[in-house]
Amino acid sequence: MTVASSTLDEARRSVARACHGLAGEGLLIGSAGNVSVRVGEHVAVTATGVVLGQATADDVIVVDLDGEVVAGERVPTSELELHLGIYRRYGAGAVVHTHSPQATAVSLVLDELPCVHYQQLALGGAIRVAPFAVFGSSELAAETLTALEGKAAALLANHGAVTHGPTLEAAVDNALLLEWACGLYVRAATLGAPRVLDHEQQDAVVAAAVRRGYGR
Repeated sequence: MTVASSTLDEARRSVARACHGLAGEGLLIGSAGNVSVRVGEHVAVTATGVVLGQATADDVIVVDLDGEVVAGERVPTSELELHLGIYRRYGAGAVVHTHSPQATAVSLVLDELPCVHYQQLALGGAIRVAPFAVFGSSELAAETLTALEGKAAALLANHGAVTHGPTLEAAVDNALLLEWACGLYVRAATLGAPRVLDHEQQDAVVAAAVRRGYGR
């Protein structure tokens, strides 16, 4: 086995493990959603129709950046164009797409999730909602790529959510953070209109984090 093939095999296993974790958190339900990680000029991505909480490495397909299958016996997810588009435009290391309950609920109502908590700044602040488009379509990919400009996350109207990050762990963490922020908004909205952090307040948080060396 070459180093390249062993690296890709580990990538396939890591995607399956990420699926298990996301399913355990309730973000991936049944076969709804998909996960990928980039390894050089290849992408390991979940196959279509996989029950993601039970995914194995064999349920993860390896494609090149043109979408041609180079390893695996199954068909890649219908959202492959979306994943590849994020890698090409934003240089991401991994992508997570979910139909998670809180994020999807927000996508049914809002055109943008406002920045209601400073932890959202890790995702880019307010999160745009891409207009509805049919799953697996070029239109959906294009609308989502636009919504992701300057952000690590986007909501897809009447559909779900997408996050990306430099690593698979970061993309998963971003998916969890987005779901938390959406849940926070949903719960607050039952009490009244949620207060939103304005740009001055957001800048103050960023300055404080830099000054304190937060996260180092």
